[in-house]
Amino acid sequence: MKAKHKLRQAIDTLYSRGQAATEEAYTQLVLDCTRVNDVELAKRLQSHMDLNFYEPNTTFLHNRLLHFYAKSGKLFYARDLFDKMPLRDIISWNALLSAHARSGSVQDLRALFDKMPIRDSVSYNTAIAGFANKGFSREALQVFSRMQKDRFEPTDYTHVSALNACAQLLDLRRGKQIHGKIVVGNLGGNVFVRNALTDMYAKGGEIDKARWLFDRMNNRNLVSWNLMISGYLKNGQPKKCIDLFQEMQLLGLNPDEVTVSNILGACFQTGRIDDAGRLFHVIKEKDNVCWTTMIVGYTQNGKEEDALILFNEMLSEDVRPDKFSISSVVSSCAKLASLYHGQVVHGKAVVLGVDDDLLVSSALIDMYCKCGVTDDAWTVFNMMPTRNVVSWNSMINGYAQNGQDLEALALYDKLLQENLKPDSFTFVSVLSACLHADLFERGQNHFDSISAVHGITPSLDHYACMINLLGRSSDVDKAVDLIKSLPHKPNSLIWSTLLSVCAMKGDIKHGEMAARHLFELEPINAGPYIMLSNMYAACGRWEDVASIRSSMKSKNVKKFAAYSWIEIDNKVHKFVSEDRTHPETEIIYEELSKLIKKLQEAGFSPNTKLVLHDTQEEEKVKSICYHSEKLALAYCLIKKPHGVTPIRIMKNIRVCGDCHLFMKFASDIIGRTIILRDSNRFHHFVGGNCSCKDNW
Repeated sequence: MKAKHKLRQAIDTLYSRGQAATEEAYTQLVLDCTRVNDVELAKRLQSHMDLNFYEPNTTFLHNRLLHFYAKSGKLFYARDLFDKMPLRDIISWNALLSAHARSGSVQDLRALFDKMPIRDSVSYNTAIAGFANKGFSREALQVFSRMQKDRFEPTDYTHVSALNACAQLLDLRRGKQIHGKIVVGNLGGNVFVRNALTDMYAKGGEIDKARWLFDRMNNRNLVSWNLMISGYLKNGQPKKCIDLFQEMQLLGLNPDEVTVSNILGACFQTGRIDDAGRLFHVIKEKDNVCWTTMIVGYTQNGKEEDALILFNEMLSEDVRPDKFSISSVVSSCAKLASLYHGQVVHGKAVVLGVDDDLLVSSALIDMYCKCGVTDDAWTVFNMMPTRNVVSWNSMINGYAQNGQDLEALALYDKLLQENLKPDSFTFVSVLSACLHADLFERGQNHFDSISAVHGITPSLDHYACMINLLGRSSDVDKAVDLIKSLPHKPNSLIWSTLLSVCAMKGDIKHGEMAARHLFELEPINAGPYIMLSNMYAACGRWEDVASIRSSMKSKNVKKFAAYSWIEIDNKVHKFVSEDRTHPETEIIYEELSKLIKKLQEAGFSPNTKLVLHDTQEEEKVKSICYHSEKLALAYCLIKKPHGVTPIRIMKNIRVCGDCHLFMKFASDIIGRTIILRDSNRFHHFVGGNCSCKDNW
């Protein structure tokens, strides 16, 4: 600070004298500006020269200023000085070229390079590095070829830039040619060249070649280890990534943020989520990438609550979230159907200025839709400055899943009017909307258009939608005929869709056929066993129910736990059927009993046909009356007896027919909207009706 103060005083003194200084004085002051790294003082000194019409006899003084401006990223200053220089040499041109390479546009860099009256190896190296660093790899390699034609020998610095360009383009052929020239010229001893070669082979998919080079490096640095670890991760070998990290630790090398973020990614890919958490918390220096990797990893591995907790920690540590961390946290809120937390994160995105980002906006649309608030999703969608097909899909699917099927189909028509090309996922949403709205002919037309109009090969997801449409609209035989004509071998989705249709239609024959295929494809999946058992129980075939149970036991098929959850005062409460673990169990059951009595007085009668056990009617009633979503509803009525906002309940499997009817009656009796999200779709219960129109 003292040196800067003295320098400022010296320049002030120059201005007070009102005349040009000597060349020696100007030179010393320019050198002082570069030493204290104050580009504004240097610019002020140049202004003094301009005001006093000072013109140095050589290019040295101006070239030093040019280099300083280029290094400081001050392209405008450099351009202004260059245009005023009475004398220019190759060093002047290279300095301006460097300024453009650091801060200018690629087009301006190319134009200046072509305009140079003379070039040397520095000119070529600057241009090649400038193009490569800005992602214009083809241009970098073109200049690299031109350099050799003009008989300038590439240096190690040149080779690093050229190899980086090959890595960006995944151009192994060109990269190997450069590698060959390095070997023939007995070059490449430099660690930077070896690192660039390792990176080029790793990104090009020849990870074993990259490892061969890595193992023969005598002067490996931290970048070398990071490139190799990253290479394993990108080539789908996370275990080797972790093994190399452990080898690195044994050698006593300290990882940096790049190492940690790669290892965290490898841990998540190998299912070592706890290891990722431990590693993350022992690392003292964590950058934004490390935090984001953890949040994304938690979100993708079903640890949504951990993702939210970590996001709060990230904010408390004053680490600025980016669009990737924000969108991942929003996705966690969507999976939890936590509207409160989703709104809080939305607010943070607005403050950070990333709410208009495509990734964030699409995640927000999905979150609001999965919380059953399509109006807010539409507001986000409508305010987006630009939209891609993912944004449109999120909104179309959101409408379809929330029973607003005509809105979904209208939005699809608008997508076509905007001359956007729908993708495979678009048609899954469109066909689902047609299914839920009983628009069977329209669904068939949309299905036919997938390949005929839009040139997309229908996937098994599309065929599953059509099987559902055909099975519900006419008879199951047509759905079975479609399965027989499939161009692909039917997968579990196809057979489970048919089984679901058969369960709705009461078609035991085809249901048994679908179940047999599912038993072969997914022998330990309890879903098909339970669904077939439900079908047997519904028509009183108790021996077959017992046989299914016996088969599940012999094959060690475990029934997955069905549960519901509800958010009250920003805290999630989870329930299972006939749950008595909640600390307020007694008053929950008391409240539910009161509600059941009111509903029965209004005409509700429990559907005991859905009970899988051959027991007395009284026991069946008890069994079905205490399903998890009913307990969640009762708890909400205890905590929010006079609430006016919709009651939101989430369930991890499909809602049963009895609970669906129960919620319809309850919405009318208590006078409140109930939004129930199950594994299939949303059910908005309002005044005794459901948005699904009993088609779920």
